[in-house]
Formats: sequence, structure tokens, C-alpha cells
Amino acid sequence: MTPVPPPPLIPLQGILILAEPELRELMDIKIFIDTEADIRLIRRIERDTRERGRTLSSTIFQYLDTVRPMDLEFVQPSRRYADVILPGGGQNRVAIEMVVARLHAILKT
Repeated sequence: MTPVPPPPLIPLQGILILAEPELRELMDIKIFIDTEADIRLIRRIERDTRERGRTLSSTIFQYLDTVRPMDLEFVQPSRRYADVILPGGGQNRVAIEMVVARLHAILKT
């Protein structure tokens, strides 16, 4: 068996990934991509009604009953563990370019 060296970069993603201390300890760079709550809600409504066949009222009920409270309790507090917070989600081109430049620098070493 031939040993395989670890890659220089292993991307991890997930809405609760920064909430787990054991995972945070393994990360060199922790990034929180922040998207406004109203945008997240609109995306959820569009996805759940279009792809999952749910009604608008059931989607809103689930959001208010489960999703929003869990977001406030677990996801939003995990921001404090991030090294970088990218406001504007995937639309913040300057912030994304800065992160990409840092990752390129890591890969060159």
C-alpha cells in the first residue's frame, strides 16, 4: 500500500460546522458567509415550494417554529468563532477575492 500525503487544503462547509468545538480545533481558517435573514427566508420559500412541493403556509410555519429559533440559538452565535465573516453572502466580490488570494497563498507554500 502506498501512503498518500494529505492535501494542502480541505474545504469543509455546513451551517453548524463552527458550532462544534472539535471541528473548529482542526481548522486553520474559519469563514462565516453571512446572508441577510430575509434573503435566506425567500430562498427557503422558493426551494420548499418549488422543489419539495410544500405550501407557502407550511414553509412559513416550519421557518417560524423550527428554522428561525435554531438559527438564532446555534448558527448565528457560531459567527464569533469565524476568522472571517463575509457579509453579503456570495455577492461580496471583494471579500471573496480576498479569501481566494489567501487560499492561493496557502497552496503555494
